[in-house]
Amino acid sequence: MRNDDVIKSLRYILDINDAKIAEILKLGGYNPTREEVAYIFDEYSESQEKVDITHTITAHFLDGLIIYKRGKSDKHPLQPIIVPVTNNMVLKKLRVAFNLRDDDIIQILKTTGFNISKNEVSALFRDKKHRNFKICGDQLLRYFLKGLALRERKSK
Repeated sequence: MRNDDVIKSLRYILDINDAKIAEILKLGGYNPTREEVAYIFDEYSESQEKVDITHTITAHFLDGLIIYKRGKSDKHPLQPIIVPVTNNMVLKKLRVAFNLRDDDIIQILKTTGFNISKNEVSALFRDKKHRNFKICGDQLLRYFLKGLALRERKSK
């Protein structure tokens, strides 16, 4: 899934503005320019190509989101970012940020009509080298973000 689409979805889920996006990026250890933040949300038509924002910005945003939602932890210092950002990594970081368990993820996906078993969910969070590792596809991540939006916006 495109990095800017992930951040756009999270902006909607959290109901935040550009200034808050910049604040979250700073929490993740990245000092964005105003133009970088604006570029994430620039509209584009299908006839014109928009370059996907870098994996670095997305990685910093996801790390900052964890601090924004859960607070800074002295036990867990900020880890170096890992690029490229994969769908599995996005799912893992959102799981931590929103304090979700496997059952929560299953329920979130179920609200959007996407059924998944507990074994399939645990396979998404395994190490890439593990024999039961499963790649998180774009469709699954889109359904998850849609379900997370329904859950978080309903609670507000």
